Amino acid sequence: MVRVFLCLLGFLLITPAMALSQATATVDRNPARVNESLVLTVEVNDSVDANALDTSPLLKDFIVQRTSVSSQTSMVNFKTTRTTRFQTVLIPKRAGSLIVPPLTVEGLSTSPITLTVLAKNEQANQGPKEIFITSDISSKELYVQQQITLTVKLHFSAELRRGSMSEPSLINANINQIGQDKESQDIINGQRYRIIERTYGITPQQSGEFILQSPVFSGEIMVPSARRSNFLSYNDTKPVSIIGDEINITVKPIPDNYQGDWLPSEILTLHQEWQPDVNTFTVGEPITRTLTLTAAGLSEEQLPALTMAVPEGIKVYPDQAELHTGINSERLVSQQVRGFALVAGQAGEFELPEVTIPWWNTVTNSYQVATIPAQKITVLPNPELENQNLANAANSSNTGSGNGEQVVVTVTKASNLQWLFLALWLLTSFAWLTTALLARRHKAGDSAEKKNTGKIKPVGKINDAYLALLAACKKNQGQQILSLLVPWINSLKLQAQAVGTLDEALALVNNNQLNNAVVELQQSYFGKGEQNWQSNSLITAVQQINKKPKASKKAASFSLNP
Repeated sequence: MVRVFLCLLGFLLITPAMALSQATATVDRNPARVNESLVLTVEVNDSVDANALDTSPLLKDFIVQRTSVSSQTSMVNFKTTRTTRFQTVLIPKRAGSLIVPPLTVEGLSTSPITLTVLAKNEQANQGPKEIFITSDISSKELYVQQQITLTVKLHFSAELRRGSMSEPSLINANINQIGQDKESQDIINGQRYRIIERTYGITPQQSGEFILQSPVFSGEIMVPSARRSNFLSYNDTKPVSIIGDEINITVKPIPDNYQGDWLPSEILTLHQEWQPDVNTFTVGEPITRTLTLTAAGLSEEQLPALTMAVPEGIKVYPDQAELHTGINSERLVSQQVRGFALVAGQAGEFELPEVTIPWWNTVTNSYQVATIPAQKITVLPNPELENQNLANAANSSNTGSGNGEQVVVTVTKASNLQWLFLALWLLTSFAWLTTALLARRHKAGDSAEKKNTGKIKPVGKINDAYLALLAACKKNQGQQILSLLVPWINSLKLQAQAVGTLDEALALVNNNQLNNAVVELQQSYFGKGEQNWQSNSLITAVQQINKKPKASKKAASFSLNP
């Protein structure tokens, strides 16, 4: 028996394999549906090269997706059988009666297949669909550079093994996905579906008539297998592809009579907020004005930069603009928010110019302008700053009267406190003049003295470095505060030579409250962990230091008894 078995085995090994003699083609569904995939299987009875199947004849009526190749060898009753199977995913391009043409594999051709393809709205006796795509566009008629949204939903009832979805395509258009995919469930025609939703922003860059190609999904779903045993059942995978409907859109050009930056939008608004919300301000105290521009159908990159003009006597310090984009009622909405710190350098009545943004209303097809009207504000004197300036004027005037010259004092606003300062100044000038006359008698041999004419600071004149620092403190801008401290301390003229570092500046001021506030700021920005730093203590220290009179190097050093 052993000899007989060996002889038969040797005969099988030396017998050449059966030559290729048969090629068959089948489809997994008939009728099929337009834009939905079917699987074409071509099987030959021998081992052939993976590239032996020519699928080019299918391109006329079908979108040809990927082709997978598998081979199998079996032996039954000492008879060896070899099979090669090609599986190609096809998507019909149109409804009607289509022919799957004969396909060639190494000289053998398959028989043609007549395929019935139903339109999207036709019913087929195949039960609920396993997978399909729906698309919803915000507008089919738009202007060039106007942004629309395309929402694509992939519905599937079978279990997905894997899959990917391409982006939509449109000639001469910018296309970007907005946000992340959303997942939900729904029951349609009695069948439960899982739904994956994806939203795209589409901005055409050229006018004309175009076709928007919907995304294509390609993947594999799980299907029951014919291979079963008494204890186990198996699942196989089946390749699937699905494509959404094409969408015709019309892109209109920029109107000939439009002037300015092109901003096509369904709605565009511009508004302001004040912090604090008042119309009366104080000299030297910063206040924040926030402008907000909101537009539908525009990307955040298309929004113009918000700016504001101010009259002379008011300084403005703009923040970095904040940009936001989101979806509201299936429409893209973009927003720009920008704050401006305003600091008045003198008292009086001021008018802030109007803020205008021209745009094109795509709903009414008309030119419009979003406007914040001109606004009048009142700036009141700051008593603390006036007292400081009077004290500085007194010191400066004392210096100028050292050679017996007449000094003129200008007072712009009368008050009991100012009269008190004036009386003290007169007493101080008289005492200083008496001392100077006595000292001149001991210097009779001197031929001339150097003239030093002091200048009185006008009331209301504010230090720019001080205003910028206060504005940064008001908005808790730590990095900007650290960069402004040295220029402000140098502006105090505490010594002839300016300092160059923050440590030198703090040592020159020698104020514990300021030192502690700066240390807290540095720890907040450069220490470990996040800290909610507030500028209150730093503002107090800066204001107290800034209102101390600057000592003149040539002023007499003496004090008055109460």
